[in-house]
Amino acid sequence: METIDIRNLLEDGRKEELREGLNKMVLTDIIELLQELPEDDNARVFDLLELPLALKAFKLLEPSVQKELLWSMRNDKAAQLLNELPADDRTAFFEELPSTVVKELLKLLTNEERTITLSLLGYPEHSVGRLMNPDYLAVKKEWTVKQVLDYVRENGHDSETVNVIYIIDESGKLIDDIRIREVLFVSPDKSMTEIMDNRFLALSVNDDEETAIGAFRNNNRFALPVIDDGGILIGIVTIDDVLRLAEDEDTEDIQKIGGVEALEEPYMTVPFFKLMQKRAGWLTVLFMGEMLTASAMGYFEDEISRAVVLALFIPLIISSGGNSGSQASTLIIRALALGEVTLSDWWHIMRREILSGLFLGSILGLIGFIRVATWTLFTDLYGPHWMLVAFTVAFSLVGVVLWGTLSGSMLPLLLKRAGTDPAVSSAPFVATLVDVTGLVIYFSIAIMLLRGTLL
Repeated sequence: METIDIRNLLEDGRKEELREGLNKMVLTDIIELLQELPEDDNARVFDLLELPLALKAFKLLEPSVQKELLWSMRNDKAAQLLNELPADDRTAFFEELPSTVVKELLKLLTNEERTITLSLLGYPEHSVGRLMNPDYLAVKKEWTVKQVLDYVRENGHDSETVNVIYIIDESGKLIDDIRIREVLFVSPDKSMTEIMDNRFLALSVNDDEETAIGAFRNNNRFALPVIDDGGILIGIVTIDDVLRLAEDEDTEDIQKIGGVEALEEPYMTVPFFKLMQKRAGWLTVLFMGEMLTASAMGYFEDEISRAVVLALFIPLIISSGGNSGSQASTLIIRALALGEVTLSDWWHIMRREILSGLFLGSILGLIGFIRVATWTLFTDLYGPHWMLVAFTVAFSLVGVVLWGTLSGSMLPLLLKRAGTDPAVSSAPFVATLVDVTGLVIYFSIAIMLLRGTLL
């Protein structure tokens, strides 16, 4: 049903036709509709969705739309929705809300669901414990395949997934996980002990979110069990939650790399002054850093006054260093996020970036030398000592690009070592750092090569 028909039915108050049309729509169209309609119409539309469809739609909506819907619902409808949401999705939603609001919403939950939610919220922020779902299928190792299948038929509808069955001992300790297909194609009389291999991959409840993302990325799993420090199975994490988490992590890193504090809401829904607050902080820090560039130029004021030609190449020199540093920083930050490099690889990274800096700097240095030499054929802008000027530009570019690649590659590793987010070493920050030091390198080389001529 087209959006325009939905709007007409809303305006005409044809409730039954609207209910029938909405529940025949595909999920993606419902999501798009709920994000486009005004808040009042949103609530009316959502109220007419059948519960299974409403749950699927609610999970996929932006947090801001979710909050609007809850505020607009009757208490009984909101209670029904929150109680039916999977525990991990409900916990993720509560994490986006102020504590005072969470306190009120917790009152709408049943005693059982409230206990589960409080348990999940009790784990450290950004830990696997906040992600896990306590609804899973666990069986005893001495059970037969027939007992297991009977148990799945009876209890599987409450589980987050029936693709994997977890095997535990008498104390609840995880000892294996088996895909359901391995149970379906064996004799019903076989025991689980006969088909298990005692090999499994599990997450610790205290692991951070990046560990979970890496585990799913490297092992091609639909779900992973979560155990406590004693090896007791307490929940599972599924791929849909990890995909959502990975998208949030990537978005946050990209924003930080751009020199912006991470946004908790979509760009179009962030209040203007909050957006300015997120941008102004880093922008002010970078501006203060660039002031050091002016100080560096003031330090070499005498050299600039005696050889004005040097000032012509300042933008060229510092931009090349900043660009090379930004490249290196971005590559290393992403490699760290994907687990392609670790802190123990620092020496290999440094050697690689030294060679990269020398190679790239030599290319730019050669181009800079040719540029000065070519201009000399048509103008006397660079004077009789143009050759020395050309060598000054060339060697400076090699030095600045080398320093830029080293700074850009090592700074994320240093921040990681210090326990902070490597994405904080954003491209603008690296560029600002290299701008200042690039001037020092440039004028130091100029003083060495031009002493007795222009200087």
